[in-house]
Amino acid sequence: MRSNGQPVYNFCVTVDDATMAISHVIRAEEHLPNTLRQALIYKSLGFPMPNFAHVSLILAPDRSKLSKRHGATSVGQFREMGYLPQGMVNYLALLGWGDGTENEFFTLEQLVESFSIDRVNKSGAIFDSTKLRWMNGQHLRALPSDELTKLVGGRWKSTGMLTESEGAFIEEAVELLKDGIDVIPDSDKQLSNLLSYPLHDTLTSAEAKPVLDDNLSDFSSSLIAAYDSGELLTALEGGHAGWKNWVKSFGKTLKRKGKSLFMPLRVLLTGKLHGPDMGASVVLLHQAGICGVVAPQAEFVPLNERFNMLRQLDWEALTKNPPLVEATATTSN
Repeated sequence: MRSNGQPVYNFCVTVDDATMAISHVIRAEEHLPNTLRQALIYKSLGFPMPNFAHVSLILAPDRSKLSKRHGATSVGQFREMGYLPQGMVNYLALLGWGDGTENEFFTLEQLVESFSIDRVNKSGAIFDSTKLRWMNGQHLRALPSDELTKLVGGRWKSTGMLTESEGAFIEEAVELLKDGIDVIPDSDKQLSNLLSYPLHDTLTSAEAKPVLDDNLSDFSSSLIAAYDSGELLTALEGGHAGWKNWVKSFGKTLKRKGKSLFMPLRVLLTGKLHGPDMGASVVLLHQAGICGVVAPQAEFVPLNERFNMLRQLDWEALTKNPPLVEATATTSN
């Protein structure tokens, strides 16, 4: 007993576990000294001795004890960061344990079925936040589509990017962008990238030079003509099938196919050199302009504004001036 009349920890925990008929006590290696003291109390009080096991600590990347300076320290913080319960459980289960196969993806039910304390490692496991993100992404994309749409759609509405959290546009946007989402907040950047139109930055980059040099100005004129005639918009109203038919016809007209057709289309319509499926992206951009759910703060550039920007481009200046990256490198040299 303490001087204030309160019983000490080792006495309390022994009585507590014994009266609850605890059969197995599994805890961190830091408790090894306590276990010896508690064993004496079990014997003195005549309680049946439980099975004791001690597992190694979870360590930081520098193999020091995990602490606040290494990031989030509570389940609540991980939840706020967009991690799913099933992703966290799966990742934590694999810290110091494995089922003996190459499999790393487990549901809670599969973990219960597969777990054996015999396979718990003696050495300390490293907490890898990159691996945790990856694991969470696997569980996120394994969710039924309606659950994933509800999570991401709710996020987009709560951050003010969209005015609604459900509907056809949200469903198709989630399906298109989900491969780039490992934690829920990632969805903000994915949607923002889809809706943005950084055309000038792209065209003045070194990576865009081959596309620019492939008669991109003439290609742009043909694309503007297809938009002004209503041909492109009519195709987009036909959804994915309408887009595919139009692209095939447009490519035949210009005598282009493959990369020489799709790269200029991607750059001129999305303003980017890379991204998710281009056809699905362009169809979604068309829907974004007519569905009315995109909020002003999302900084969406609709198709009509994109074509206005294309009309105003100074192609001669773009082709004469070296890309910004190359120009900067030359100056530095």
